Amino acid sequence: MKLYPAIDLKDGKCVRLTQGDPDRQTIYSDSPALMAEKWAELGADWIHVVNLDGALGDPQKSAKNLDALQMILDSVTTPVQFGGGLRTIEDINRVLTMGVSRVVIGSMAADRPRQMLDILAQFGPAQIALGLDVRDGKVATSGWRTLSETDPVKLTQMIHAAGLTHVIFTDISRDGMLSGINLEASLALAKAGQNPHGNKPPFQVIVSGGVANMEDVRQVKAHEAEGLEGLIIGKALYTGAIDLAEAVKIARGE
Repeated sequence: MKLYPAIDLKDGKCVRLTQGDPDRQTIYSDSPALMAEKWAELGADWIHVVNLDGALGDPQKSAKNLDALQMILDSVTTPVQFGGGLRTIEDINRVLTMGVSRVVIGSMAADRPRQMLDILAQFGPAQIALGLDVRDGKVATSGWRTLSETDPVKLTQMIHAAGLTHVIFTDISRDGMLSGINLEASLALAKAGQNPHGNKPPFQVIVSGGVANMEDVRQVKAHEAEGLEGLIIGKALYTGAIDLAEAVKIARGE
């Protein structure tokens, strides 16, 4: 099981939003690179970085966040997973060229799912993850402001047929709430990925949204064999509710 400390970028700063609402923002650091160094030193497997301004469609602030991303990449050797506002192949190519190890595609996958097939063919499944942001059983897009009619499981299975190997499942209603992960929905999605299409391997689910304490870490670890590959931890790290070094021990079975 892998742990992904989250660094959400807004106007170049490390922040956390509550349920994705930009009006409910807490700034935790003016230096995202220093936060990345801290999480890397404590044993993070990956750093999960989100360009909130990119997702919300603010190009000026989004560019500032890309500068912060570059500083993170220059500061750590831990692989970086990055998403938010990546809506074209050029966007994807740019951040991969910067040094990002894996990009997360959300809105584009929901709005233009067939384009994901081309993206996977061009960049390979190791560098592409599906960001599945769900509220009330529906996929949310455009910085979580729009609910589509897309069925999350069907969308994932269709893209899985093209080689998708990693899905990030976020329960928006729990994000930033410290209310505990949605284990049931995460497992249901993982189960759908255990029936591979043809010779495609099962996809792995990275759980996100609502992480509250060490029990959430233990729950994902307990279901690792069922397709829960990792856990993204945000607010619980910044408030001290989770000690990353201790969580790493649990994740590694120590």
